[in-house]
Parts: sequence; structure tokens; C-alpha cells
Amino acid sequence: MKISVVTAVYNRERTIGDTFDSVAKQHHTDIEHIVVDGMSSDRTGDVIAANSDRIAISVREPDDGIYDAMNKGIRVATGDVVGFLHADDMLASPTALASVADKFSSGNFDAIYADLEYVQGKNTDQVVRYWQSGEYDHQRMRWGWMPPHTTVFVRRTVYERLGGYLTEFGSAADYECMVRLMFRHKIQVGYIPEVTVKMRVGGKSNASLRNRLIANQLDRQAWRVNGLRPPMFLRISKPLQKLPQYWKRR
Repeated sequence: MKISVVTAVYNRERTIGDTFDSVAKQHHTDIEHIVVDGMSSDRTGDVIAANSDRIAISVREPDDGIYDAMNKGIRVATGDVVGFLHADDMLASPTALASVADKFSSGNFDAIYADLEYVQGKNTDQVVRYWQSGEYDHQRMRWGWMPPHTTVFVRRTVYERLGGYLTEFGSAADYECMVRLMFRHKIQVGYIPEVTVKMRVGGKSNASLRNRLIANQLDRQAWRVNGLRPPMFLRISKPLQKLPQYWKRR
């Protein structure tokens, strides 16, 4: 199985090297690493150039935000499945992508997801939060559940058939996409009960109360745009889904 890993980046000279290293260390060798740089103004371009032998496809041009860059990655990808590893993140172990390939091979899956660890920015061995996703249940999405997006791998043909990210949804574009693919179109989804990605703490949708309120409004719109009625208690139940991340540990 050929796996396309898309890294969308803007001004991440200090962290993107770790991203490259984690992909290069993978035991699974049929990997296509795609980097989409939205014209970084720091030394990110130099780091990308220094790792050119590890990159299958490199795109450097202005974009309309991270989800526009991710859509560009989908369009140029040639792998059987596509996943996203942001420039602040790392694959958690050298066997992470082998686990992805094995899971796809074990059943008729359109997408798979796994668990995630949030780690300190400077000390990535220090775990801040642990997101144990749990087995897939279609109806859990009515209570605001979604898989950790950066652990999700989707067959490229699914994106070609059902579309990528709606950039007008801003930081909620990943949630809308998961609602559309998993709930509306009921694609076949599998779960890997292991941590495949480490994510440095931070995140645009949670950066302030104002951003969180905007994201809550967009979460409801994500259902409406798909012709679905938003769950009644979504504004409350979706944030509550995250609470166990703060006390659970592997």
C-alpha cells in the first residue's frame, strides 16, 4: 500500500525537521511525503530544501489557509490512502504507518484513525493530554465525537468522490469533512488502538474563548450544510468529549 503523507506548513522552521525525521524513520517504505508550503517567510524553505531527498512532491505557493493547502496535497497525491501530518507534529513510532497499512489490509475500510498524544512544545517526551479515541460507532458523532484528525487516513478515491475540505469552515473544516464522510455518506471506518501521532500543544480553534464560540457555531453549520439536523446538545456534548483526555494515560 502506498501512503501519501501531506504536510501543510507556514513558518515552522523550528519544528518541521522533527516531522521529516519521523516520516523518514518509518518501517513502512512505500511512502510519498508531500509538503505544501504557503510561502513561509522564515527559514522553513531552507529546512525543506535540506530535506529534499526525503520529499516526493514539494509545492510552494500562496494559499488560503491550512485547509486550502491540504486540498492541494490531496490533488497531487498518488497514494492509495492520504493522511496529514502537520509541521508541529510527529509520527509517534517507526511502526505507525505500518499499523495504518496493516489495518487497511485487514478489512474493507475506507478510512482508519488511531489515538493521539498532545505533548509539550519543547519537550515532546512530556505528554500533556492523551486522546484515546475508542472503537468506531457511527452514532457517537451525534454526541460531538470525532476522531483525532491528524491520525485519520482516508482512501484517495473517497476524497475524489466525496470532496476534500470546505475552506469557508475555517478551523472547523476537519469536523465538517468527518461529518460528511463518516456520518452522511457512511464510509467504512476502522480503529487502531494505539498512539500513531504526537501533536505539540496548541490549536487555532481552542486558542481563545472567542475562537471556541465561533467553532461551536461552525460545528452546527457542518451538519446543516450536509442536509442534516444538528444534534440538540452539540455545543455542550462536543467539548465534554475532550474532558477524559486530561486524566487518561496510556
